[in-house]
Amino acid sequence: MARGRFPGMGGGNMGNMMKQMQKMQKQMEDMQKSLEEKEVEASAGGGAITAKVNGKRELLSINIDESVVDPEDVDMLQDLVIAAVNEAMRKAEDMMSSEMQKITGGLNIPGL
Repeated sequence: MARGRFPGMGGGNMGNMMKQMQKMQKQMEDMQKSLEEKEVEASAGGGAITAKVNGKRELLSINIDESVVDPEDVDMLQDLVIAAVNEAMRKAEDMMSSEMQKITGGLNIPGL
C-alpha cells in the first residue's frame, strides 16, 4: 500500500474529500452564526411561566403570569421557572442538533 493513501482511494479523491470537509465546516460556521440569533420559547404550568432562550443558550427573558405569584408558595414558582428555563434550553439544543444534522448528513462528528 502506498504511503499516505487510503486503500481504494485515488489521490484525487482525497483532495475532493478535503474540499467537501472544508465546505461542510464553512456551512457549519454559517449555520451556527445564524442559529445564535434565533430564539426559542418554552412554558411551564400551563403557560404560567414562559422562558425565552437564544441559540447561544442564553436566557433572554422570563414572563410570569401574576396568577401564579403566591407569596405563600414561592417554592412552586421557583420550580415552574426552572422547568420553563430547562425546557427552553432543551429546545435550543434540539434546534442546533437538527440544523447540524442537515449539514453533516447524520455523520457523528466528535465535538459537535
